[in-house]
Amino acid sequence: MRIDQLVPVFHRGDAIGDEAWELRSFFQAEGFESEIYCLSRDRGLEGSSRLFSEFSPPSASDVTILHFALPSPLSGVLAGLPSKKAIIYHNITPAEFFEDINPEFARIARLGREELASLAPTTDLSLADSEYNRLELKALGFRETHVFPLFVDFEKYALPENNPLRDLYRDDRTNILFVGRVAPNKKIENLVKTAFYYKKYISPLVQLIVVGKTDTFPKYYAAVSRMADEFYLKPEEVRFFGHVPDDEMFSLYRAADVFLSLSEHEGFCLPLVESMIFDLPIVALGAAAVPYTLGEAGLLLREFRPDRTAETVDYVAKNPAIRKALVKSGRRELLRLKEFPREAFLRERISGLRGLK
Repeated sequence: MRIDQLVPVFHRGDAIGDEAWELRSFFQAEGFESEIYCLSRDRGLEGSSRLFSEFSPPSASDVTILHFALPSPLSGVLAGLPSKKAIIYHNITPAEFFEDINPEFARIARLGREELASLAPTTDLSLADSEYNRLELKALGFRETHVFPLFVDFEKYALPENNPLRDLYRDDRTNILFVGRVAPNKKIENLVKTAFYYKKYISPLVQLIVVGKTDTFPKYYAAVSRMADEFYLKPEEVRFFGHVPDDEMFSLYRAADVFLSLSEHEGFCLPLVESMIFDLPIVALGAAAVPYTLGEAGLLLREFRPDRTAETVDYVAKNPAIRKALVKSGRRELLRLKEFPREAFLRERISGLRGLK
């Protein structure tokens, strides 16, 4: 029996790529033939994946899994296969976030949601990496929907950090960290507004650190950078690091006082989990999947207001008791994630597809 995965683009080190790799290892250990097929891939992944041009039609007793996060020709392929069909939904950000920034990206987002809906009638098993995503699938009419939490490679966070970088930013400033690409749905402008309010009304000793790609939406990045200048925030008060190696990112987590997310749309939000790993207290806008991923591991904001947000950040940064309580809650949430029975879950669902339950 074959259990194959279809991944439009196979990246090294991203959430979807890591999950596909972990699943393939599990399926092969269970004795199944299992490959990852992709349309394109990073250099160096040739030995751990195959191009879709090599994909041979499965039989009715096989299982084919599509990782869905963007529109691709693989959606139409999956619908027409004779095998049992499953998807793992990683979410698509709604188009309205991109209309004024990148109309082409907005078009792709709309197309992705149309493709997703078209798969509902033919998909036998529908998995989502958060309850928020599962509810989207259910609303679209998908059958057999379940939450299958995003795979987190906890071992990689034990790698040595960049101590000089951490020490450089462990100063008298309140360090506010956000990790995620500079994109409209992440509401980086609201992070800048919070830093401005903090500097003007609470303390001049503040630093906003944003770690994540800045080149996906250059127009948006230019706009938020210009906003920081117009608010007279100095380069050392708002720092855009771009994409950095893991050891540098881990050091910035350790150097920060608070992780602040004001994103209005997340399908899972892995940086929340990473903050828990590094015992970093979290303040976050309670939007989309954030409340589901965060659980009790942070303070949720009902709405964005720069004054209340900055004051909450200061409260968390300066109050040892609340920091201790949030760190303790974060560790409980991590334990819950670690203890999710991934292998038993997969065995049961695959058996169900094969009619063996």
